[in-house]
Amino acid sequence: MDNQSTNHVISNTMTMAYRNLLKTLHNPDNMSDVVMQPVIFTLLFGYLFGGAIAGSVHAYLPMLVPGILIQSILNAASGSGQQLRTDINAGVFDRFKTLPISPLAPLAGQLVGDVLRLLVSGVMALVTAAVMGWRPTAGLVDVAAALLLAIFIGWSVSWIFALVGLLAKDAEMIGSLSMIIILVLTFLSNAFIPTRTLPPLIQTLVKVNPVTLTISAMRSLLGNGGWGMDATVVLVSGAVIMAAFVPLTVWAYRRQG
Repeated sequence: MDNQSTNHVISNTMTMAYRNLLKTLHNPDNMSDVVMQPVIFTLLFGYLFGGAIAGSVHAYLPMLVPGILIQSILNAASGSGQQLRTDINAGVFDRFKTLPISPLAPLAGQLVGDVLRLLVSGVMALVTAAVMGWRPTAGLVDVAAALLLAIFIGWSVSWIFALVGLLAKDAEMIGSLSMIIILVLTFLSNAFIPTRTLPPLIQTLVKVNPVTLTISAMRSLLGNGGWGMDATVVLVSGAVIMAAFVPLTVWAYRRQG
């Protein structure tokens, strides 16, 4: 592929990413998932459970913030599949095929636009926690590293949701199923409560939950600072997810034609 063709693909992809961001801005449901959900859940969990679990809201926030951050970003990532299926069912992708653009631009634009959606969702969670009194003991670089790690994992998972959106036929079903999966993964983890308080069987399930490892890595970054082995494992896991699901998603997308 020559430079002109590469520039054409990049330009088409960024145009589609901008379109998908505008869709999010003009859709109340999508805006709620990206902006309001992190704020509401941080406030709700912090003030309802902080005293019962940690003795005070301030003492609970170091435990809560990584869990809310992951939950918010995964929830935002789940929108990929629903948005793709909505466009396909509405015939929008058929219209794109008649335009002189790169065939993969609509799919790539959706996933590129997701990065900003994940960033906004993560920042909203951190800002809300900061307003409530959360102050990370790590430095700003470590906070940024934790946020970027969460975004990377969320973006990796968004390829899975995109594949589901391409294979499933009903957008509403995709949204409901995605929400159930996210709730199970986050609540059946160390996101909101100490795992030592759980029954032995539930503790075993929590320990094998990949969300638990991700949250542990983020707590280490936000609490102690410095890049640890857990963070490296999470980073490698995200890369493995992408290596597996990017080709599958592209294959499923080409089948739509």
